[in-house]
Amino acid sequence: MTKSELKEFLDEKVVLYNNPKFIESDPIQIPHQFSKKEDIEIAAFLTATISWGNRKMIIKNAYKMMELLDNSPHDFILNHQETDLNTFDSFVHRTFNSIDLKQFLKSLQHIYYNYNGLENVLAIDHKETTYKNAIHNLKNVFFEIEHQTRTQKHISDPLKNSAAKRINMFLRWMVRNDKSGVDFGIWKTHNPANLSCPLDVHSGNVARKLKLLLRKQNDWKALSELDINLRKLDKNDPVKYDFALFGLGVFEKF
Repeated sequence: MTKSELKEFLDEKVVLYNNPKFIESDPIQIPHQFSKKEDIEIAAFLTATISWGNRKMIIKNAYKMMELLDNSPHDFILNHQETDLNTFDSFVHRTFNSIDLKQFLKSLQHIYYNYNGLENVLAIDHKETTYKNAIHNLKNVFFEIEHQTRTQKHISDPLKNSAAKRINMFLRWMVRNDKSGVDFGIWKTHNPANLSCPLDVHSGNVARKLKLLLRKQNDWKALSELDINLRKLDKNDPVKYDFALFGLGVFEKF
């Protein structure tokens, strides 16, 4: 395919998958239960954190998290006491267990009390064009309070060459305004041109078949290569192609 043919092909797939029907089978349905900005972003962050493995199990366990948060994530984060966390003792999603979830709630309280929320912590320097350093900063802030070492693995660090798939997915949800009701676009201080594609097995394999990506590992170096090529197709909204790559991989077995 020529560049123009590839763009036309992928743009058609974006239209096919970037619509409200996508929500029905995707973890993004969890934050869509809420209308308050802080509820949406906290629900989205926690849901993105456990978004690996079986999608039905991800969605089931994310709903369980929201129930444990009394379906008021922001209020719970701000006002919970240590004893309120006992109800989380039985929670587990794969390797993310109650110890990790309780730490996430404490760290989020720290962020909302002391850093004015996730939107502020993940802001990127005006000279930068990716979230590489911002995600690293999030991890530093997240774990500057007392914590168990085991929980650190649940936030990726691009400076250690991680593709940070789940945080990039969360950022897509928050920053990108798709005008079709899937991504939220509620972080008005951020620019969707700086987003990176949530790189996983499906999107990576499709990107390689389409010659958008040559590197074999799904790491930050691969993500940087994919960034360059997707930004050539649409410099203002490169991550809309996540819908095309993911849809081709998961739904069409491309």
